[in-house]
This record gives sequence, structure tokens and C-alpha cells, in this order.
Amino acid sequence: MLRLSLSTEEYLMLGDDIKIVFLGGSNHHMRIMIDAPKEVNIVRNTVLEKRNPELKKTSPKYYAEPELPEKYRKKKIQAGN
Repeated sequence: MLRLSLSTEEYLMLGDDIKIVFLGGSNHHMRIMIDAPKEVNIVRNTVLEKRNPELKKTSPKYYAEPELPEKYRKKKIQAGN
């Protein structure tokens, strides 16, 4: 498994034709955009778990990391400065 930290508007490429863009977020929510061919099925885990409740029991659990202290965060550059 690969674990990454991304800044707003950075993206990941999966193969040559799938792009995942991190759009930002707040607290426990984040926004991403997935640009993929129509042939690629993209399904939320909640939908899969509704169809097959056994998945929820057997799936690994992932936990958010606590926020980094201010001194380790990237400073945002404002336009026009």
C-alpha cells in the first residue's frame, strides 16, 4: 500500500488514463476529482458494503493521522504577492 500527502490541486496518475485530483477539504471531509474512461467502474465503499455486508467486517480499517504541527505545514502562496 502506498501512503501519500498531497497539496491542493496536486494529482496522481493511475496508468495512462486515470487522474485523481485532490481538491482540498476540511476536518473529516476531503474532495477529490477522478478523471477516468467511462469503462472504468468507480464505486464508493458504502455502496459495496450495502450490497455485501460481509465486506465491512473483513475490510481493513484505516484511520486519519492527527494534523501536523504548524511548523511542518506548507505555507500557501497568495496570488498577486
